Amino acid sequence: MGDTAPSHPAKPTRRRGWSTRSWVDLVVLVVLAVLATWLVRTFLVAPFSIPSGSMENTLRPGDRILVDRLSYRLHDVRRGDAVVFDGTEAFGSLNGGGTTDYVKRVVGLPGDHVVCCDSQGRITVGGRALDESAYLHPGDVPSELRFDVTVPAGKLWLMGDHRSDSLDSRAHLGDPGGGFVPVDKVIGKVLVVVWPLDRLGAGAGADVGFAPARSASPGAAGTEGRTR
Repeated sequence: MGDTAPSHPAKPTRRRGWSTRSWVDLVVLVVLAVLATWLVRTFLVAPFSIPSGSMENTLRPGDRILVDRLSYRLHDVRRGDAVVFDGTEAFGSLNGGGTTDYVKRVVGLPGDHVVCCDSQGRITVGGRALDESAYLHPGDVPSELRFDVTVPAGKLWLMGDHRSDSLDSRAHLGDPGGGFVPVDKVIGKVLVVVWPLDRLGAGAGADVGFAPARSASPGAAGTEGRTR
C-alpha cells in the first residue's frame, strides 16, 4: 500500500462585501430616480387631493387626481377645462398664510363678458347661453348670485361645479382683484381620478355648448398639494 498525500479541509468561501463601485452605482441610481420624479412632477403630471365638495359630482372629497402640467405649455387654457391653480392671490390663503391651491372650472376667458343670468336662468358668455348640464351638480342652478363681469386681459373667471357649495370667483367680486384669477397662476388641467379605486379613471372633461372659443396662455405652474 503506497503512501497517500494528507488531505486538507476546504477553506470556507468568504463572502465579499459591497465594493466602493457598488455603493457608487446605488447612489447614482437613487439620484437618477429622484431627478426623474422631480422632472415628471414639475413638467408632466402632479398628484393633488380633493378635500371639499366644491367640484361635486365631477370631483369628490377624498379623490386623488393627476394634473397635466404640460398641455398648457403647448396650447392655451380652454373654456370648460377643470384646472388646478394657485389661488392665494385671488381667493386667499387657507393654510395660515401659505400657498393654497384650488380646483375650479374655467367659465370666462380674457375679454369674455360673463353674465348671470338670462331669462332661463343660464349663464351667458358673450351673449350666448352655456349648456352646463354635463357637469353642474344635480339640483343646483347655474348661480343664485347675479353678476355681470368682463374678464380682464390675462385673467380667468372660475366656478365650481357644485355651485351652491363653491367659494369661487363669485365669492370674491368685492375683493381688490374682483374674483379674477391670473392665467399665469394656473398649475395645470385635471386629467383623471386615480384614487379611490372605484373612481379610477373618472375625468373632469366636459362636452359643453360654450360660446366660440377664446384662449389664454398660462405661465409656469405652482406647487403641489391639496386643492380647495
